Amino acid sequence: MPTQTTPESLLQELAHIQRLERGTVSVLRQGPSGPYYNHQCYENGRNVSRYVPAEQVAELQAAIADHQRFQQLVQQYVELLVARTRVQRQAGSKKKSPRPTSSSPKTRKSNS
Repeated sequence: MPTQTTPESLLQELAHIQRLERGTVSVLRQGPSGPYYNHQCYENGRNVSRYVPAEQVAELQAAIADHQRFQQLVQQYVELLVARTRVQRQAGSKKKSPRPTSSSPKTRKSNS
């Protein structure tokens, strides 16, 4: 039986993410001793490229995957809270029942 996702469980899962990195890793070129890697990301509105040593590529890719997971969890968190807020708002604004109408017609009093 699958467990139901709650905002609280998403926050706990978010708290377990310990590393984040934006961007992508790609092979810059092939060298005599193996590929050279490049990390690209946007910082302050600009595309930034950095060389990444081969021994750091796996760790960087894991941090990028953690960032993508972080983004997914935050999106789920927002969707759950929006749904919860709408349900609470609907429960608080129950439709008022119409005023009962009298079976006898109203008569106006004259000012004379």
